[in-house]
Amino acid sequence: MEKIVFVCLGNICRSPMAEFVMKDLVEKEGKNFEVESRATSSWEHGNPIHPGTRALLTAYGIPFDATKGSQQISQEDFQYFDQIIAMDESNKENLEKMAPADQKHKIKMLLNKSVPDPWYTGDFEETYRLVKEGCLNILENNGK
Repeated sequence: MEKIVFVCLGNICRSPMAEFVMKDLVEKEGKNFEVESRATSSWEHGNPIHPGTRALLTAYGIPFDATKGSQQISQEDFQYFDQIIAMDESNKENLEKMAPADQKHKIKMLLNKSVPDPWYTGDFEETYRLVKEGCLNILENNGK
């Protein structure tokens, strides 16, 4: 089973969106993945998924865990997960600083460009479009 963790700055907007979009796609495709999400920072620790992300997931009929709270990535996570997927270049740089040297090869970008943070842009729809594109790419590339 492939183990994937999506990572953004606070784990309240982009990475939980990616987690639940991917879980929904995996279930529909009948694939065998373990999917989680984390933050690079502890700023939002324990806080719930942002209302904008919750509303968007609800609008698209994507199930999510309403009790999920923000969680910072741990050293154990770097060992446990097979793929550590950053939402933007800043997240990737922070992950590379945090990761043990022998685990840095697992860190990748979701897309070949950054996924804008809707906390700042307010555009959850654009974020969703890019997140879904990235998740579909992961599914396609891991099916080979």
